[in-house]
Amino acid sequence: MLPSVLIVDDEKHTREGLRQALEDNYDVAVAASADEAFNLLDAQPFDAVLTDLRMPGKSGLKVIDKALALPQRPAVIMMTAYGNIDTAVEAMKRGAVDFLTKPVNLERLEVLLQRALKSKTLEVEVKQLHERLDAKFSFGGIIGHSEALHRLTEQVRLVASSKATILLEGESGTGKELIAQAVHQVSPRSRGPFVAVHCAALSENLLESELFGHERGAFTGATERRLGRFETADGGTLFLDEIGEITASTQVKLLRFLETRTIERVGGGKPIALDVRLVAATNRHLERMVGEGKLREDLFFRLNVVRLVMPPLRDRADDIPLLLAHYLKFFAKENGTPPPNLEAGALRTLCAYRWPGNIRELRNFCENAVVMHRGGKLTEYDIDPRYRENAPWPAGANGGGAGNTESGSVAASAEGLTTRRAAPLALPGPAGASLSLEDNEKRLLREALLKSRGNRTEAAKLMGVSRRTLHRKISQWPELDTLD
Repeated sequence: MLPSVLIVDDEKHTREGLRQALEDNYDVAVAASADEAFNLLDAQPFDAVLTDLRMPGKSGLKVIDKALALPQRPAVIMMTAYGNIDTAVEAMKRGAVDFLTKPVNLERLEVLLQRALKSKTLEVEVKQLHERLDAKFSFGGIIGHSEALHRLTEQVRLVASSKATILLEGESGTGKELIAQAVHQVSPRSRGPFVAVHCAALSENLLESELFGHERGAFTGATERRLGRFETADGGTLFLDEIGEITASTQVKLLRFLETRTIERVGGGKPIALDVRLVAATNRHLERMVGEGKLREDLFFRLNVVRLVMPPLRDRADDIPLLLAHYLKFFAKENGTPPPNLEAGALRTLCAYRWPGNIRELRNFCENAVVMHRGGKLTEYDIDPRYRENAPWPAGANGGGAGNTESGSVAASAEGLTTRRAAPLALPGPAGASLSLEDNEKRLLREALLKSRGNRTEAAKLMGVSRRTLHRKISQWPELDTLD
């Protein structure tokens, strides 16, 4: 793909002459004013900007400010017929890489452009390297040491060096984009761009334009040519999340790319050859969609070259303590507060929870815990009741089944504690972690009060005891009285 250059000059013969001189080696766009240049800079990224200084309205210095405030900063070269040392110094102070006087020497301009683009490429590479070195973990920021995660990362290392299209399958919140980034990071394309598109977030027309770009006049409002994400990802990796949400027309264009490695912009008829590695992700059953006629079978086969299945967090229980520690520390730093102290009972409860929202839900829990507890202790009784729904009950209580929280189970557990005076009952957790009979009974009473939101009549029903017995137990342990 050719480097892109924006020429800004109010003199038509100057900007058109420069366009003709550069268009063989560059993708050139022109603007007759600073305001017109602002619109183009907002619409698409440019590798370089060549701007006049004195123009009606805003000056070229404003163009420099606008260009260098963008997330993807272009190299900027100032040109003027009114060149003097003060103007050159001001332009360089604002971030211009060099300065030219009119009439422009085309040979010098070519040298400056090549030098500026080389410097910009080096700057991007250094930035990407720093971002990768800043990762806290050695493999794409992926946290964990469970067997399920180990198998997945080994598969990533195996397929990353190939050019094969990858299909990531898994529930929402399992970290599919993180795995796609890991594929890119350990591949030969790591020095190229990684571009992510969330297909479900865009309408059909917007998605096609976003992916493939459009030509000027392709539809109402298309006042300028715009490069799509495929062209932006040239030489790197394109990640398409929620691939099962794309419409039939987009499926046809995506299939064409996978077969020919070319695209056409919306409103254009010229094939554009690209070198892009495609990683697609879905939480839907694509084979079922093929059977229902919602997904082209030939597209499914093209996408399903290498399939990687993301393990849900419930199958990575060994990783939950590491993830909790990481995100509690992360959000504590973000909020400028010490992380809460997660006590053993809370950790056991959270490890027993099934996390239907996977890592995304765990992140949300950690952010809430940091904000609400600010360095204090976090016990199992401080945790929202929904996170305790899958926590196992003490051994011997109603068969010791994990995850059973129906009121009958609570009552059966309580009855067992009040009628059988036996040895201390072991609670789930590390070896040797056991509580006395009294501690177990206190825990169940606290649990019943929390579940009933302090309603003592309801708590007595859950415990399977009379309200009088409940009052007696509460008077025995005054600290429980605060749960009303």
